[in-house]
Amino acid sequence: MTPPESSNAAVAGKAERTYKYYDLITAAFVTVLLCTNFISAPKRVTIQGFTFGAGVLFFPISYLFGDILTEVYGYAKSRRVVWAGFGALVFATFLSSVVLALPPESGWKAKGNQAAWETVFGNSGRIVLGSILGFFCGEFVNSFVMAKLKVRTQGRYLWLRTISSTIAGEAADSLIYYPIAWLGKWEMHQILTVMAANYCLKVGWEVLATPLTYKIVGFLKRVEHEDYYDYNTDFTPFSLDT
Repeated sequence: MTPPESSNAAVAGKAERTYKYYDLITAAFVTVLLCTNFISAPKRVTIQGFTFGAGVLFFPISYLFGDILTEVYGYAKSRRVVWAGFGALVFATFLSSVVLALPPESGWKAKGNQAAWETVFGNSGRIVLGSILGFFCGEFVNSFVMAKLKVRTQGRYLWLRTISSTIAGEAADSLIYYPIAWLGKWEMHQILTVMAANYCLKVGWEVLATPLTYKIVGFLKRVEHEDYYDYNTDFTPFSLDT
């Protein structure tokens, strides 16, 4: 099966297309990313003796969005969304640092509110750095693998591409985040155990979400009249060109 040449918007002289749902998906991606990092990530959950970070349940949604964006709109469009998420994370981290550093009103502090805010939003610099760098590298690895496999498989085996890209992307994320955030604070065996467990949960989540990915991708390709193949794409992450 040969993909249609018209699927690529990179035809010389062709004006850049506009899409009905691209902006909405971008907003949803950034929302999921911020909520995962600042609401669910700080909490530890124990279910039947198994303990994990609550963020593990929701962070993989960002990879699902990454797969959908790359599959339908192409790597360059997905790259812009990753940069939007990266910028939102950096700004939210800066904002939380400034808010926590401001002197609290005495009555508000006496009620324990300042301590509660610091517990939820006062992650150490290493954790924040590891989270941001892990996200940045992991998302780009995910999109790169997804785009390359689409060309290699000529658009077939979507399930293989989504799972393979998540395996690679989550591996990059985990290998960056855990050493930066926890090396020297946890024993090495604890880091490896938590990293392996969370990694398996994230990849497993992607496998279970495969039917949903198929439905969303199919819907978007129909309504957007787009099915992009990255034949001549510049895969540098350091660009906002589309």
